[in-house]
Amino acid sequence: MSSLQKTIKVFIRKGEQYYIAECLEINVVTQAKTLDELISNLREAVALHLEGENLSKFGLAPDPTLILTMEVDPLYA
Repeated sequence: MSSLQKTIKVFIRKGEQYYIAECLEINVVTQAKTLDELISNLREAVALHLEGENLSKFGLAPDPTLILTMEVDPLYA
């Protein structure tokens, strides 16, 4: 039996007008004009997506956390 993941990995990138967050383990994508707004939208979208679901169906342990990775332009890295 494989162990359940305790995290949901999220990739964040900057589009032309919005920041975009995409979860890798579940089908959740959201966007916002600021990073603060993006994180708020992301938390809400993940909670709504997982609400009432059996998390083990997604390979997730109870109360998973989000791990964020952000793409940064090399000019600012």
